Amino acid sequence: MPATDVEDRAAQDAAQWRAHGDALHAQGDATGGAEAHLRALAASTRDPAMVAAAHALNGGDLPVAERLLKQQLKNCPTDIGAMRMLAELAIRLGRYGDARALLDRALDLAPTFDAARFARALALSRTNRLSEALEDIDALLAKQPDNLSYLNLRATILVRLGDYEAAHALYTRVLDARPDQPKIWMSLGHVLKTMGRTEEGVAAYRRSLAQRSALGESWWSLANLKTYRFADADIAQMEAALAASDADEEDRLHLHFALGKAYEDRGEHRQAFEHYEQGNSLRKGQLAYDPAEVTTKVASAKKLLTAAFFEERRGFGADDSSPIFVVGLPRSGSTLIEQILASHPSVEGTMELPDLDKIAKRLAARKDGGGFPGVLGALTEDECRALGEEYIERTRIQRRLGRPFFIDKLPNNWLNVGLVQLILPNAKIVDARRHPMACCFSAWKQHFARGQAFTYDLNDLSGYYCDYVAHMAHIDGVLPGRVHRVIHEDLVADPEAQVQRLLDYLGLPFDERCLTFYQNERAVRTASSEQVRRPISADGLDQWRRFEPWLGDLARRLEPVWQTWMR
Repeated sequence: MPATDVEDRAAQDAAQWRAHGDALHAQGDATGGAEAHLRALAASTRDPAMVAAAHALNGGDLPVAERLLKQQLKNCPTDIGAMRMLAELAIRLGRYGDARALLDRALDLAPTFDAARFARALALSRTNRLSEALEDIDALLAKQPDNLSYLNLRATILVRLGDYEAAHALYTRVLDARPDQPKIWMSLGHVLKTMGRTEEGVAAYRRSLAQRSALGESWWSLANLKTYRFADADIAQMEAALAASDADEEDRLHLHFALGKAYEDRGEHRQAFEHYEQGNSLRKGQLAYDPAEVTTKVASAKKLLTAAFFEERRGFGADDSSPIFVVGLPRSGSTLIEQILASHPSVEGTMELPDLDKIAKRLAARKDGGGFPGVLGALTEDECRALGEEYIERTRIQRRLGRPFFIDKLPNNWLNVGLVQLILPNAKIVDARRHPMACCFSAWKQHFARGQAFTYDLNDLSGYYCDYVAHMAHIDGVLPGRVHRVIHEDLVADPEAQVQRLLDYLGLPFDERCLTFYQNERAVRTASSEQVRRPISADGLDQWRRFEPWLGDLARRLEPVWQTWMR
């Protein structure tokens, strides 16, 4: 039989099974309907339309794949294979809501469609719906307990949940079966570093580089330890990888940041600056960031969030007093504050939780408030209480120790302080603040795993810092005493006095363990993980001064806050 006849017959078979499945579902026979749709899926592997779509998707031609798959679903609305492939495309483009809708529909039609369930677990994990993602992946593992892809994704989810011991065991299990996986060795390195097992983490990163020497993220992971020093041979290897004609953009940007750190440690500051500059340029090109958006939000907050506004809403929100929000800018000393507080027997450290910001973004999408923060004026007393309770419930999965208080250390929540006041009026807010030049330069030379799009351009950073100071000054004016500010330089100069002030604000008794925070063996995920495992040091306070010849524009743009940043 000619190939075209075979393909046509395959398409016909798929269509017939699909129609049969639709009919069975309409009759209430979900089991029979699901089986028919799976038979249609098997037949569609030779359907010319689906073969062409798969070829485009696997080849990275997403526009063509999207066009073909949407046409297929227009012609065949219950094609579960097309749903799964279009969902995979949506995941690649970050359209997680679209992916979830497609996969939910596919699984409604065929609950045992494992590829769709795996894709849904991935989409759920990317949107921080971790409990649901874990349910999907555990259902798959119940059927195939040794499936390495399932085990790897489960480990990734457990990392997000802070269960590093279990994640470590799973990554080790995967690597025992397939030791030739450089990216999984890198993931194991991340877990070991977070657990404080630094030497083992370095060995895992090195193992990944032995398998793929141009893996930029592993080089950057070594640099990001902050305490690691590269040998001449390492630098030569990174430079060679950077110069290679086949080096992809993701590897190159990580290599630039790693080489910046390598040359900075050697005192070769011009070369370090050039590499930081190139790495930042590459990363900025990947992200969409509009500095005017933050400035507009701050201006809107000043108009809306007045003392009278909050007085009219006195008593709004949930009563819970357990959250301690640590806000500010990245690289401002917030991880140090978190580690100090997490060493107190009444306080649990978690991680940078996305839950409050997700609530803020959901509110911003409402049609009755004019975006965020305008929507805060439309919230009723019942809504504020419900939102506060929702936040507490969403973050419950991160609380493992049963302590009275827990820390939410997402620096960017400074923009959400007004929301905190409305939905969690008894929560505490700590503003971690650092010298503007030191903070901005430290953030600029840091490649963040996700988010922080404003940090890859010095002009964007200076504007963001100025907006942050202006917003927090406004909050201080309308809610005096609501926020406790910790100046990083003061904390370094006199830890005991500053820790005492902080604990007094929180209503907690002084505890010596807060001064020996570096002995705390809790997992720390941020870029400062190794630094907070050592006693406080002034070594990093003025690192920016070594780069002063190239930071003139940054200094000028920060002039508006020179007199106010410490207030």
